[in-house]
Amino acid sequence: MRFSTRKFIVGCFTVALFGIAVPGVAAPLASYLRPEKVPAPDNNKVTPERVALGKSLFFDPRLSGSKWISCATCHNPALAWSDGLPTAIGHGMKVLDRATPTIINTAYQRSQMWDGRFRTLEEQALGPIQADVEMNQNMAMLLDEIQSNKGYIALFEKAYPGEGVNKDTLAKALASFERTIVSTESPFDRWAKGEEKAMSDAAKRGFALFEGKANCVACHQGFNFTDDGFHNIGLKGSKDPGRYAKKAIKSMQGAFKTPTLRDIALTAPYMHSGTYKTLTEVVEHYNRGGDAHDNLDPNVKPLNLSKQEVDDVVAFLNALTGVLSAVTVPRLPL
Repeated sequence: MRFSTRKFIVGCFTVALFGIAVPGVAAPLASYLRPEKVPAPDNNKVTPERVALGKSLFFDPRLSGSKWISCATCHNPALAWSDGLPTAIGHGMKVLDRATPTIINTAYQRSQMWDGRFRTLEEQALGPIQADVEMNQNMAMLLDEIQSNKGYIALFEKAYPGEGVNKDTLAKALASFERTIVSTESPFDRWAKGEEKAMSDAAKRGFALFEGKANCVACHQGFNFTDDGFHNIGLKGSKDPGRYAKKAIKSMQGAFKTPTLRDIALTAPYMHSGTYKTLTEVVEHYNRGGDAHDNLDPNVKPLNLSKQEVDDVVAFLNALTGVLSAVTVPRLPL
């Protein structure tokens, strides 16, 4: 496959090949395109059998203590693998403090959850199941229930021969399914490969601003448009300690993980608190340099974008959205 060799050197920062913003160094457009392989650990390579098991578990409400909340309740494929709510609703209809992040492209992330509390998808998979405010399930009881289900026993044996039904194989199966949830080709991707008309002129101007005057690449870098870092972006009224609760460093006070921008047009509302309903509101937030300045990330500062420039950046963000893959709900084992 031959990629376009066009490069852009605009403003102070552009994306470097390895995902680091470097002054005055332009990134080849190919560096924004998806890697050939989805990463997976050596002890949990993705196979059709593991994906089939993980998919059944993902859509099964019996994984929750109430028997009515599944992973898909919050991560709904019809809502770009989120829930469309400002913040999540958990066990007992409790409204939680943070928004449900999409799980699109989580396989490429270096940490999971808004505060990065889990390193891998395998670690993350069991967190919400056992959290009392989310799925509120007792792990020992859940494993007993699965082990009494002949359909699941057969699926586990096919997926993990000889390993049995336990919390490790449960986590690995869920992670295997989640590794198949990836973004599809977007207008930006087609343009980056040389299809000049794939993006509008407004989106092209927005990309130049994204790399330059708007300095979005300070945090949104590489194929997945994230630095996998944590930043306090100055949200008004936010008292959530964010990453600081897990890593007590001053710069992490009120800091949250940079989300992917892939399929961003489908994952409103935005921010960890679901504060903004539209992408225009998001860009305007950064344009004014945030609203709360205590411990504000140094990259967040007034941008002085005109209304046209704000609209152009939004046009580019929309061009990062592909077509959601069709998903069929599995027949659950009895």
